Amino acid sequence: MSKGRKAAQAVREVTALDTGLVVRGHGRHYLVQTDDGQRLQCVPRGKKSDCVVGDRVRWQPTSPGEGVIEGLEPRRNLLYRQDEWRSKSFAANVDQLLVLVAVEPVFSESLLSRALLAAAEAGIEVRIGLNKTDLPGVAHARERLAPYTAMGVPVMELALKSDVAASLSTLGPWLAGKTTLVLGPSGTGKSTLTNLLVPDAQAQVGEISEALNSGRHTTTHTQWYSLASGPIGALGSGAWMDSPGFQTFGIQHIEPMRLAPLMPDFAEPATRCRFANCTHRQEPGCAVRAALDAGQIAASRYRIYLELFDELSRPPAY
Repeated sequence: MSKGRKAAQAVREVTALDTGLVVRGHGRHYLVQTDDGQRLQCVPRGKKSDCVVGDRVRWQPTSPGEGVIEGLEPRRNLLYRQDEWRSKSFAANVDQLLVLVAVEPVFSESLLSRALLAAAEAGIEVRIGLNKTDLPGVAHARERLAPYTAMGVPVMELALKSDVAASLSTLGPWLAGKTTLVLGPSGTGKSTLTNLLVPDAQAQVGEISEALNSGRHTTTHTQWYSLASGPIGALGSGAWMDSPGFQTFGIQHIEPMRLAPLMPDFAEPATRCRFANCTHRQEPGCAVRAALDAGQIAASRYRIYLELFDELSRPPAY
């Protein structure tokens, strides 16, 4: 067979492969949901795997309930964090991101800002969810989030344990019909929210952990759920991606000079600086520092910017 005919046959074989959605992964093992709703365990072809939850993949069967992933469909986006040593992908093809924080434990503005920057770099719409608003420290939490509201990031107040109905009423219209990823440190209520939105979440977790031989589930990997059977289903279809909690969030994939354009409160003033390559630290004619002095940028946000700029400007430690 000529090279041309072989290439044409290869193209036909690829286009004829079934497609599916990665709903969970553990090591080199993935659970793929087919277009007719069935789930099967798949492994990637070759040694390297770039699959993440939310990916659309091309696969073919190898035995009943099992298959091999032959390739990825093009992604709309990929949300991940990266430090000096490695990258950690959360999910692909995300419509919107909910960053969940809580009145208690007190949240880190640095971690929050890093998550917002990663979402902005990936082009993903984002909202902040403030949980446990029934606790006494809510006024202080609102005060700390005021700069984010002022710069246009919506903040949704929730009390997932004491006022379930109101919380779901707040979230429902925003979640309906969209694929939403939830991020947040441990203890903010992600698991509580997942169990409210997906009534059989624990059952699904057990089945998937058994299928992938991943042992007891402790939310160490992102998992995809359909919202059709839960309280949001009446408002329209949608999907929910639960993610593991994090205590660090590297953004080494973002260049330091990209920080200001990705920060809504910095972006417009930065266009008015005297120098196009202004770092907004000591240059004369800096409109960002002028906005800071005028109270248009919060001091806490400027401190975070300096922290991140210095961190991203340091040479890698090999």
